Amino acid sequence: MGVIGGNIGYQILKLISSGTVDDQLDGNGSDQKFDVRLGAEFWREIIGKTVIDFGCGPGIEAVEMARRGARKVIGLDIQEEWLRQARDRASKASVSDRCAFVTKTDERADVIVSLDAFEHFEDPVGVLNTMRELLKPDGCVLANFGPTWYHPLGGHLFSVFPWAHLLFTEKALIRWRSDFKTDGATRFGEVAGGLNQMTIRRFERLIDESPFKFVEFEAVPIRKLQPLANRLTREVTTSIVRCKLVPRD
Repeated sequence: MGVIGGNIGYQILKLISSGTVDDQLDGNGSDQKFDVRLGAEFWREIIGKTVIDFGCGPGIEAVEMARRGARKVIGLDIQEEWLRQARDRASKASVSDRCAFVTKTDERADVIVSLDAFEHFEDPVGVLNTMRELLKPDGCVLANFGPTWYHPLGGHLFSVFPWAHLLFTEKALIRWRSDFKTDGATRFGEVAGGLNQMTIRRFERLIDESPFKFVEFEAVPIRKLQPLANRLTREVTTSIVRCKLVPRD
């Protein structure tokens, strides 16, 4: 996708951007974030439960869940540096006895939480299958992701202005990024955190073909575009998707 490419696209991107935006959005671990991202009932869902924070990052949310009543929180992430920070954060919050931060686990959870992640997973099908293996038969997955791909800022770093990630070609955007990021990424999926161009329609299709089913689903509209939000416009008017999944019968 994208119609402006080549050296012209690259030069335009250099002209209009500073090249200082980080690849990932930082979470603040606040109650408001949980309420907005997963709904006000979230805290009741985790009290006394074993919870897996799938893609826990530096452990901000995992530590908060331990503080707010989860019996045990297992933070999963593939980046050892994030896990080191998460362990340090849990120690400072005096919840190390209720938190574990690891790259893999065999323990099954009552609740799996996925925050701001499904638009980043390189293999979302594999992730869903792994989640099913780690979930108890009567458990649930509480997930959100966003911004979605057709959101004005759905390109994250690449959205130097609204929908820029759709206007410029991937090649031009990656070339522009290489001016200030030196990790050698050649496509969206290779940047730090990854971008899999997840849309609402694709996510629904993935769940339909997965071992899960929806029991709750909400496309939360962008506040300023709420009057325009409906089934036909949701790909461009949705801020985040949040849902509750349970294993299929």
